[in-house]
Amino acid sequence: MASTKGSTTFFLLVSLLTIIQRPHLKCGAQEVIPIGAIFEVGTDEMQAAFRHAVAQFNRMNESANGRRYELQAFVDIISTADTVKLSRLICTQLSRGIFAILGVVSADSFSTIHSYTNTYHMPFFSPWFPEKVPVPTSGLMDYALSLRPEYHQAILDVIAYYGWKNIIYIYDSHDGLLRLQELYQRIKPGSNNILIEMVRRVENSREAIQFLQTLESIDRYGRKFVVLDCSASLASEIIIQHVKDVHLGRRNYHYLLSGLVMDDRWDERVKEYGAINITGFRIIDTERPTVQQFFRTWEALDPAIYPGAGKPFIPAQAALVYDAVTLVADTFNRMLKKKPDTFRSYLQRNKGDSLANASRALNCSRNAVWEQGDRIAKFARKQSDLEGLTGSLRFGEDGRRENFTLSVVEMTVNSDIVKIGQWSEQTRFQMVPAKYVRLPATPEFEKNRTYIVTTYMEEPYMMMRKTEGGEEFTGNDQFEGYCKDMMDLIAAKLGINYELRKVKDHRYGNENPNVTGGWDGIIGELIRRETEVALGAITITSARERVVDFSAPFMELGISIMIKKPMKQKPGFLSFMSPLATEVWAAVGAIFLAVSLVLFSVHRWSKSGWRTIRRSTSVKQYVNDFTLGNSLWFTLGSLLRAGNVTVPRSISGRMVGAVWWFFTLILISSYTANLAAFLTVERMVTPINSAEDLARQTQVEYGTLNSGTTLDFFKNSKFAVYSRMWEFMNSRKHVFVRTYDEGIRRVRQSKGKYALLIESPKNDYVNERYPCDTMKVGRNFDTKGFGVATPLGSPLREQINLAVLSLKESDDLARLTNKWWYDRGECANADKQETTQNELSLSNVAGIFYILIGGLVLALAVAFFEFLYWSRVDAKKNKISLTEAMKAKARISITGEFTHLHHNSTVS
Repeated sequence: MASTKGSTTFFLLVSLLTIIQRPHLKCGAQEVIPIGAIFEVGTDEMQAAFRHAVAQFNRMNESANGRRYELQAFVDIISTADTVKLSRLICTQLSRGIFAILGVVSADSFSTIHSYTNTYHMPFFSPWFPEKVPVPTSGLMDYALSLRPEYHQAILDVIAYYGWKNIIYIYDSHDGLLRLQELYQRIKPGSNNILIEMVRRVENSREAIQFLQTLESIDRYGRKFVVLDCSASLASEIIIQHVKDVHLGRRNYHYLLSGLVMDDRWDERVKEYGAINITGFRIIDTERPTVQQFFRTWEALDPAIYPGAGKPFIPAQAALVYDAVTLVADTFNRMLKKKPDTFRSYLQRNKGDSLANASRALNCSRNAVWEQGDRIAKFARKQSDLEGLTGSLRFGEDGRRENFTLSVVEMTVNSDIVKIGQWSEQTRFQMVPAKYVRLPATPEFEKNRTYIVTTYMEEPYMMMRKTEGGEEFTGNDQFEGYCKDMMDLIAAKLGINYELRKVKDHRYGNENPNVTGGWDGIIGELIRRETEVALGAITITSARERVVDFSAPFMELGISIMIKKPMKQKPGFLSFMSPLATEVWAAVGAIFLAVSLVLFSVHRWSKSGWRTIRRSTSVKQYVNDFTLGNSLWFTLGSLLRAGNVTVPRSISGRMVGAVWWFFTLILISSYTANLAAFLTVERMVTPINSAEDLARQTQVEYGTLNSGTTLDFFKNSKFAVYSRMWEFMNSRKHVFVRTYDEGIRRVRQSKGKYALLIESPKNDYVNERYPCDTMKVGRNFDTKGFGVATPLGSPLREQINLAVLSLKESDDLARLTNKWWYDRGECANADKQETTQNELSLSNVAGIFYILIGGLVLALAVAFFEFLYWSRVDAKKNKISLTEAMKAKARISITGEFTHLHHNSTVS
């Protein structure tokens, strides 16, 4: 070891010889099994776990019955992956006569140790294998065992559980790239493929955050699913930097930490700045009694003696080191139990010597191998019921972990870390009932101080109070409005005082890279901690939610259309036709002619429709009262509710009359009822009634504020109508206004040629104000809300949120709405006019048309059967054929001339 130290110039090699002795055992009564361990610098927790495991085993073995021995550990700490110098160190370890070696090293150092241990048949226990460990070229068994399981499929199963399709993959090492390749190979082809659309290797958290900021600039509002494959320290640093960065979203990000980093319990630092959506894996089941007992002993260790210990948890990597020592000790126990004299010739009674018998030590300059290496490696692989901190310690022939279980845990923006499922090779991913735990309440706010509340002046939310009788107001009494009254109620519930201030730049807040914090207006003041509460008509949006906290919405709203009230429609000389649509009048005229023709036809074809008139005692004349003129007159008289002298005599004619009378009854009743409504209500015609009406015309211009959430709504909308409206507005920059007051003046002065797209509460308020010449038309375009804003992590946020909910439940907010919107309205209810025409369309009266047409068709059918029946009667009576009788009756029906029917017979 001294020669190794003396030869180094580029790295630090510290040789630590740790011989753990039992003070209560008499000298010479204990046999010693030496093992080696190699750690890299910066692995204090893993070294502490190794030393604690060896010491704990020796203490437990001392009190056990039967054969007793102790583990003697030779620990070397290195700070380089130099192959030559690492080879010398390994040879030094082999020369000590060790039975097995444990290595906690990087992937670069692993290959060197792996090669030596396979060459000299030395069992090699590693907490983890790097990816793509080569198989021994000799074809013999691999003497290395990995305590960390492979769980590539678990990552894919969790991704499938969440339904992610597009993945962003961030990694920090060559092993991460190899794991990515393994994931690609395991993705099954099909319609539900997972697309890894972006891959980035990072060296530190700064590079990762810069990469995420680039993604944010490309797609700010899209959901992003990030697989983070890096060490526990780097993963926690990236997450913490993310939640600190006000420019990065939280609710639209979801991290999947592919490494076993969730056992480190660094989530408390994340909660300090606000939670984020995180899913990861834990290999330590904290609910097991043995694990809980270990945590108590681990927390009780003195950090001065065991650097890295003394905490209520243990990282996964350190737990794997502890389990590696457990597996080594269990392997020796099982070997000695099966054959007690297995190591008799190799063990030496401890007589104060620090090293074992040099005759069994290995020399790298010779071809000798460790004779018991095969048996130790095979015994370690044999199935057993050994349970470690990380679960069942079973291994396959390839030295990799089997029969393990991982816990899948999740932390969301609203919940602490909870277990949502578990994964094993046998059952794959299985959900478990998640016991979501609400995040701890923020620190108590101070009640004995005055809080700064910044507001934006806008009617009726916040206004300067008008002086009365020369009285001057100071402090909060200078203000009045809906939000002022609401803040008074909130302050009373919280028991705090507050001071109202106007926002400095007269803006609600938009992203602005030219100001500190990246936002201007009220939102910017909250980010810079210049104020403690923001009050006003502040719309809750995803962009603002990234940088400040909002309460529950105290008012629901949407974008609406404001237009100037149209002039009252003057009645025309044909106003009596208004109750029925033009199409209905046309249909009535057509059906009038059709009924007359049908009535004329059925009476001509029916025998009952003809009657006999005697011109003299010897002359008879057959006539039909329902001539074409009489048929038209009968139909018109029935329609106008006038009497008729001539009535149908045939069955078919009476059917036509019945359905026509029913038709006219319903039609006249509907007309009369609708006419009364038209005569009692003044009507106005609005040119615009919806967003579709605006989008399909160009005569009426429309616009909105030149900045803010309404503008963003149209700018980012994917809906065809709203996109078309944005193209119209964007091509005519003059339609935008700086303030709502400017837009309202423009609506009033435009003579109906300009419509303002405005938030619905403001629309309702203005419509109730003199000169009462504006109105709201159509439905709201979207749904959103106003909220009270506080800085991220403010202790006031939770209390204000509860206060707002309480005010909504008690109808206090509804009362304030009535007070400031309607109770103080300046427009009488009598001035409110109907704005839509209510004439009956054809669809409203289609039913009676269908009944009438059905009746006409039935009457024609009855007339035809009447014609056939009486033709048959005449044929039998006059002893002629049916055809001749039908021809004769048809001639009468068409010409009105009667022909005497007789039987033509030959007299013999």
